[in-house]
Amino acid sequence: MTLYYEVMFGLSLALTMFYALFWHKHFDAHFTLIFSFIPVTNLGYMLVAQSVSLEEALAANKFIYIGGCYLVLLFMLSILSLCHIRVSKLMKLLFFSISTAIYVCILTDGHHSFYYKTIGFERVNGAGTLTKEYGLGHTLFYAMLILYFIISISAINYSFFRKKDVSNRIIYLLLLPAMISFISYFGGKISPEAMDLLPLTYVLAQVVYLIIIDRVCIYDVTNTCGDSLIQNGDTGLLSFDFNSYFLGCNETARKFIPAVAELSIDKPVSDVPALKDNICKWLEDYKSDNTYDKATYEVDGRILNVDIGYLYDGRRRRGYQLLITDDTQNQEYISLINRYNDDLREEVMKKTAHIEEMHNKLILGMATMVESRDNSTGGHIRRTSEVIRILVDAIRALDTYDLSDKFCNDLIKAAPMHDLGKIAVDDAILRKPGRFTDEEYAVMKTHAAEGARIVHSILEGTDDEEFHIIAENVAHYHHERWDGSGYPVGLVGEEIPLEARIMAIADVYDALVSKRVYKDSMSFGQADEIIMEGMGKHFDKSLEACYVSARPKLEMYYSSLGQ
Repeated sequence: MTLYYEVMFGLSLALTMFYALFWHKHFDAHFTLIFSFIPVTNLGYMLVAQSVSLEEALAANKFIYIGGCYLVLLFMLSILSLCHIRVSKLMKLLFFSISTAIYVCILTDGHHSFYYKTIGFERVNGAGTLTKEYGLGHTLFYAMLILYFIISISAINYSFFRKKDVSNRIIYLLLLPAMISFISYFGGKISPEAMDLLPLTYVLAQVVYLIIIDRVCIYDVTNTCGDSLIQNGDTGLLSFDFNSYFLGCNETARKFIPAVAELSIDKPVSDVPALKDNICKWLEDYKSDNTYDKATYEVDGRILNVDIGYLYDGRRRRGYQLLITDDTQNQEYISLINRYNDDLREEVMKKTAHIEEMHNKLILGMATMVESRDNSTGGHIRRTSEVIRILVDAIRALDTYDLSDKFCNDLIKAAPMHDLGKIAVDDAILRKPGRFTDEEYAVMKTHAAEGARIVHSILEGTDDEEFHIIAENVAHYHHERWDGSGYPVGLVGEEIPLEARIMAIADVYDALVSKRVYKDSMSFGQADEIIMEGMGKHFDKSLEACYVSARPKLEMYYSSLGQ
């Protein structure tokens, strides 16, 4: 019989050594304690069997009860941990206090009758055996075992039916040692001559827990991913304490930044001159402002991305950690995409400019075609466009109105479209060499509204809505007067769009200083007198200063035309 206990002790010790061989820092502490206590407990069973006196057996029995008091507690706590049921530190302290109190009672064996009323020793089949009559302390021991067993089974059942983040395979495995241990504790020996089943139960529990640990390591995404991150060679890791003293790194970090090889453990990073402008600076920036948690570094043709953060030991911050990844391919791809986008953008701009040029030529062609039908206004659209340019420059110089570059460009571009409506006027009226009758003038006045309709039709759906509005307003309202006596609507004052008010000055000025079939050109002085008299009546009074400022350039321009 002694051989049985010796074999169980040897197996438990071998399994513990196997556990130590594959131990990982991320293993639950309860597992380590379980594998530490089981050989001690089985050692107690072996020593009792080898005892030749009551004193020896009592001393060995105290080793047995290390397992009896603490192993079942550790089984329970490991089950709660594997089932992801959090136990507060206060509750853990309470449970350990209960187990310790029971164990203290056991230490009184042979001196008091609280745990065993009577206790004796005999050898049966060559093995030492204690004969006992249990006392109140042993009843409390059973009560503790039942409490731990109920909590364990409840946690297993709760996890099986209610928790989705716990593997059912783990739950089945947890149930096995819990049930066997419970039966063994309360079954005890079938007879004094029979072997105690608990040492075998503990060995089986070790085997089951080794299987559980192997599975748990796979399920623990945080740790497995962290280990994979370190081992796969794609990410460089460097650690420093809060004083920027070097704690360690992996081989990938040394490959990415060769100067890291010069760092020594527990030495400041500033000791390596080649690291002062990179790692040292990154750490200092992060210390001053945690938003500086990213950096880009180029070395040996590589483009590295660096993520700076705190180094954690559990929930405790212990220093800083740098994660370095090679982003060369991504950056080259992004650069390629950017170059492609730049080329595409340039090509689109060229095509857009070409389309706009064609569009403008089409509009100018239509305006020229209309003008060719009107033998009284030759060159009018070209001249008014230049007058608009001169007036706009004067307005911007005096800052009379806050005109944007786009507004000015759009107005100059829209000027040739102001008389498009004349295409709808009958040739007999449009080409009449003399003055119009009232009826003919009424027909002629329709060109403003008709011009707005044509412009709207031409530009409808264009992406440049602002130009559309300006061009339509110029065509529609350039014959409106400040005092409301104009046409086609009779708008008053600022009801007239600014672009139409500016166009009105340009249109009238050109008509005055240009020769027509029905009149000679006026002198600049006569034209100026008429324009100035019209300020506040025909024209916007606020544009008077602009006109006066532009007048020398207007006269110079028309003089260059031989007007």
